[in-house]
Amino acid sequence: MPKLFDIKFPGGCKSLPDGFWSAVDVWIKKPHVVNKRLCGVKETDSKDADQDDLRLLLHDPELFTDVLLFMISGASPAHEPDKPWSSSVRTFIPKVNCYGTNLHKEIILKDFGRHRVTFIPFEEDAEGKVSLRKGNIYQIQLCNQDCEEWSLELCALSVDSWFSDGVAYPKLPWLSSDLLPKLVRWATECRSSEFRNTLSLLPVEKYSLMYQQLKDKYKAMVKVWPEVTDPEKFVYEDVAIATYLLVLWAEERAEKGLTARQSFVDLGCGNGLLVHILTNEGHPGRGIDVRRRKIWDMYGPQTLLEEKAITPSESFLFPGTDWLIGNHSDELTPWIPVIAARSSYSCRYFVLPCCFFDFCGKYQRRQCKKSQYKEYIDFIAEVSQVCGFNTDEDCLRIPSTKRVCLLGKSRNYQLSDEPEVEQQRAHYIHSRCTAPGVTVQRSDVSNDEDCCNGNGSCNGTPGSSWGAGFQPRDRVETVRNCAALPRDVVDGVVLRVANALLGMTVGDGEGSCHDWNQGGVTTTNHQPPTSSVTPTLRMSSFSTFMNLLCGLPLFLLPGQLRVHYPSSAHQDKYHPESSLSVSEVAGLLGQETLRLLKKECGGLQTLLRNNHQVFRVEGGRVYIRDWRERKPFRADAKRKPVAPGALKTRLCWFHAQHPQGCPLQAENCAFAHGADDLRPSTRPLKKIKNDAF
Repeated sequence: MPKLFDIKFPGGCKSLPDGFWSAVDVWIKKPHVVNKRLCGVKETDSKDADQDDLRLLLHDPELFTDVLLFMISGASPAHEPDKPWSSSVRTFIPKVNCYGTNLHKEIILKDFGRHRVTFIPFEEDAEGKVSLRKGNIYQIQLCNQDCEEWSLELCALSVDSWFSDGVAYPKLPWLSSDLLPKLVRWATECRSSEFRNTLSLLPVEKYSLMYQQLKDKYKAMVKVWPEVTDPEKFVYEDVAIATYLLVLWAEERAEKGLTARQSFVDLGCGNGLLVHILTNEGHPGRGIDVRRRKIWDMYGPQTLLEEKAITPSESFLFPGTDWLIGNHSDELTPWIPVIAARSSYSCRYFVLPCCFFDFCGKYQRRQCKKSQYKEYIDFIAEVSQVCGFNTDEDCLRIPSTKRVCLLGKSRNYQLSDEPEVEQQRAHYIHSRCTAPGVTVQRSDVSNDEDCCNGNGSCNGTPGSSWGAGFQPRDRVETVRNCAALPRDVVDGVVLRVANALLGMTVGDGEGSCHDWNQGGVTTTNHQPPTSSVTPTLRMSSFSTFMNLLCGLPLFLLPGQLRVHYPSSAHQDKYHPESSLSVSEVAGLLGQETLRLLKKECGGLQTLLRNNHQVFRVEGGRVYIRDWRERKPFRADAKRKPVAPGALKTRLCWFHAQHPQGCPLQAENCAFAHGADDLRPSTRPLKKIKNDAF
């Protein structure tokens, strides 16, 4: 039995051998977490198997002998050869079907006594004919070399005849370099997830097939996305959610013997893409949101989207609807099980919680032993239970950290008990809204890509009959990215921070050959530094400079301040990495300015990042940007290059403000060196193609 690779466990690992079997189960049941070309597997129930069963499985006496020796080699006396193995079969489900009607499977034989598991691959065609892959039989074994040292070994029956396609048959080097280290890590950590496995309520093979079909059908929308949000994330996330619902509903129709497709209402539909896909796939429904989106006009009349505010009350029930959907529905999230329960006895719901809201404000944590996300999921599940639903939990495969969904597909009471259950619901909601410490506050959620999905929930006016403390968000979205701040406030902050950073290098006593960014205080009208400027200021240390700067008014007017440069030697100083922490920068600003920034998402950091031309913010520190630096910094890695049509459309801050001017020549600078250098923008408007939908 040739050993291909082995890897040692960390010393003092106390999770073995149980941790080994936990890690093996991850590879058996969820190989897609390491092999990204797989969507998952379908596994049969395990059963005991002995040598006779193995002989029947292999159908080849010579192969049976080889495999048996491969499996029991090095058997210890404590393990009898005829002791049964635990046997199961898994069927691979690739993300992209490259095998046609053939099924690729593996027989998995666990030997708990010897701490080893053997994988025997085979293929099955549409007629049920089976062919073994003799050259791809391999084994993973946990070895205990002495009482304390453990290692993991990878062995193969026949290395020379190994076949690889990268999907069902991985390469041997990949098994050694990728799989085994992960098995060691999983066995060492031996952690259990707070949530269920992904797609635990659906047949994975149907989900995989449907997802590929929808992805191919709607991928063109990425190119024509008119919103400011990331199209790659939002299009494929909504495609995945639509796939989940379509497969779920197809299974429900098959289970109940229904032919008509389920109807739906998406509360807080945001960009409406989920509604568009579900409607196109034959399900009657509509979406409602408090705010209209630009993309709505691109869907066509068959996609029903309403701009309407919803307040949880008797005025907003949906008795004729089969399913209510809450996809990142923000402050409506805890209300969706309530609305579904009160709409009709047959109404079901699907909710994907994101932001943490209670019935009448932000959700207040009560259990420190759980993560905040897990605690909130448990809270929504509790709401569902109180409303009378049999609640299911599942985990979606979407590009988001908030991917746990809750479903109420059936009730846990009879229709005749509705009055009693309704009293229970009302009492629970009242107790949550009047509990000590509950503070009612208006929702004001940002368009965080991983948080709110850009889908604002649908709300109405306060004073709902169901929850008197319910506070909806404004119909008009508040811009909170510092873009709406007064221009003089922004310019004043930029000047003050730049002054502080440039002043850090004045009089530091170090020599350098660089001739730019040596220090000094910026002015609103750039002039070359002179030795006699009125008023004249001499600064020999950063502390002196800071004491002076903090006493200056926030907004410098043209000609108010110049700096006297002590000597020509000091004009050659250059500290490209002089920096201030964000907290130090905040200390330079007045309380009124800080109060304005606190209302913005990201506050001071957002303002500094918006002024990308002047500053570089990285690792919580602020630097003056040096445009001569060609190597991109980590903070700029995701920034798109400047479009040709946007060159010279804005004035160069360094040319106008920096004591030594811009370090680049005018022809090499992306910004205009003076009004005469300005050009009108020639960037083409994004062309919207409705036929892509």
